[in-house]
Amino acid sequence: MILACNQIKKAFADEIILADATFHINEQERAAIVGINGAGKTTLLRIITGELDADEGEVVCAKDTSIGYLPQQQGYHSQNTIYEELLAVKADVIEMDHQLRKLEQEISHTTGNELEKLLDRYHRLQTTFETGEGYSYKSKVLGVINGLGFGGDAMHQAINRLSGGQKTRVALGRLLLMEPDLLLLDEPTNHLDLESIRWLESYLLNYKGSVLVVSHDRYFIDRIADKIIEVDHGKVTSFTGNYSSYSEKKAALREALIKQYYNQQQEIRHQEAVIEKLRSFNREKSIKRAESREKMLDKMERIEKPVEYEKTMSFSLTPSCVSGNDVLHVENFAKSFGDNHLFEDISFDVRRGEKIAILGQNGTGKTTLLKMIQGMEPVDAGVSITGTNVEIGYYDQEHQVLHDDKTIFEEIQDDYPDLNHTMIRNVLAAFLFTGSDVFKPIQMLSGGERGRVSLAKLMLSKANFLLLDEPTNHLDIISKEILETALNNYTGTVLYVSHDRYFINKTATKILDLTGHKLLSYDGNYSYYLEKKETVEQIYISGSDAASSSGTYQEQETKNDARLDWKEQKAQAAARRKLENQFNKIEQQIESLESEIAALDKEFSLPENATNANKLAELSSAREEKETALSEAMEEWERLAEELE
Repeated sequence: MILACNQIKKAFADEIILADATFHINEQERAAIVGINGAGKTTLLRIITGELDADEGEVVCAKDTSIGYLPQQQGYHSQNTIYEELLAVKADVIEMDHQLRKLEQEISHTTGNELEKLLDRYHRLQTTFETGEGYSYKSKVLGVINGLGFGGDAMHQAINRLSGGQKTRVALGRLLLMEPDLLLLDEPTNHLDLESIRWLESYLLNYKGSVLVVSHDRYFIDRIADKIIEVDHGKVTSFTGNYSSYSEKKAALREALIKQYYNQQQEIRHQEAVIEKLRSFNREKSIKRAESREKMLDKMERIEKPVEYEKTMSFSLTPSCVSGNDVLHVENFAKSFGDNHLFEDISFDVRRGEKIAILGQNGTGKTTLLKMIQGMEPVDAGVSITGTNVEIGYYDQEHQVLHDDKTIFEEIQDDYPDLNHTMIRNVLAAFLFTGSDVFKPIQMLSGGERGRVSLAKLMLSKANFLLLDEPTNHLDIISKEILETALNNYTGTVLYVSHDRYFINKTATKILDLTGHKLLSYDGNYSYYLEKKETVEQIYISGSDAASSSGTYQEQETKNDARLDWKEQKAQAAARRKLENQFNKIEQQIESLESEIAALDKEFSLPENATNANKLAELSSAREEKETALSEAMEEWERLAEELE
């Protein structure tokens, strides 16, 4: 065990953030802390590092444990370039390298006993140098630099000229190269593109130390974590397994707890009614029995009612009208900013009901493409045509559609003057703005709050074609799941940019990947895209003569294969759902028949039927029919169970 948190308690003013938080991290274990915004995840990390004192409890680390911490916000200042800054982490190895070169010079000019001493010193230092990755430190530094997206000339940028997000990536690189025994990472994927996130996943999976990460990126957690530490209304619970495993266990646990709670409440009401009845008899014996039951009731360990997430977003999206089947046609789009050439000659179509995710590395032009479709960015070449009855709703990750000089209430009221005060307040309440919060100025809002206002406006727009730019940014996991449900139930069309792979996997029916200045299409979700990515890229952007000469045929074959595979997947999923429905129905039928047979057996044993031959014959015949039906149902149950397996 490398870290143990024992009964940690923390409150700010009257609000309890952590109550009796107890968990541990083993050597080489990778754990993720999850919970809604404000649950206390970052607070917990700061207590572990000693930045913040706990009100009660203790943090215990194994002897000589080194801890590295990456906070969300970086106050990073350095005159160095990115390469110099990251190379400086290996200063001790670099110094050894200099000493070895110096010793080599001395050895070449020394003889006798002094030479033996120098050689002995040289061999000892060389062993230490090799153990400390002396021959691989430069490649390791360059690997981290490239992995975090600073390859080529970018590594020679001065750190003081970088954005906040870029500085966070540099800080992450330093931390990884320092290789502490325990890595504490607070939202490490926030400023990374998909390629860098995939690289970080691979790095952490091979990391020799332990990792404790706070993240809302469920796909990332799914890939790297073997333990989930949940912070929920002050309570901390550990689950073995990744995020998907935790999600299933959490749902089952919650369902069981709700059932236990309501069963206990029913038992309590029953006991209270019996006690009241006994007291109403007003006899000494009855009163004593009532008192005895009261004592038992007082000793009963009460199950707390599971906390409902009353403070999470809840909304639905409803188009005002149905669009035509052809929602959008983009032909030969091109865009450059000076010498920065983003893309050219890209074409695609969007059909009604599709949920399309646009992927690509940072800087490839994903947001620009959305803005060109919306008319917010001029087009260098090409054309976009919207179909019949298409009403566009736009969600901007920079929230430029909001007005800084307005309050939240005014932002909604001015755009939707037909809504009365009560209706506006109800809409804002669904997005967590209540009471005086609705009069906050837009310019004073955090990124997450601005995102929620933009989503509220989107909900009211009644659009049938949504353009969404990073809609899950700043949302906690619960809110992301609510947005996923809303989009999956949405009968309109969606085209969105996102780095959230879990979100993409849950919502996308098609992927458009901006890579190599081209737009590659995949008819499936994120998992399907990963499966086909290498093959499709070889065909589309290999640049070889062979690929060019047979490109049309191979491209069409790839597209056809993709559509076929995706249709097969959908058909298999539909067939399985049908089987599951049949299986559930037959289980209910078996339960019903068993109950009916039990009821007939009860009638057999009634004294009034014991001497009634006609009644017994009637019951026997009915029971035989039920037994036959039960036998057939059991056979069908076995068949369906085998088919499902």
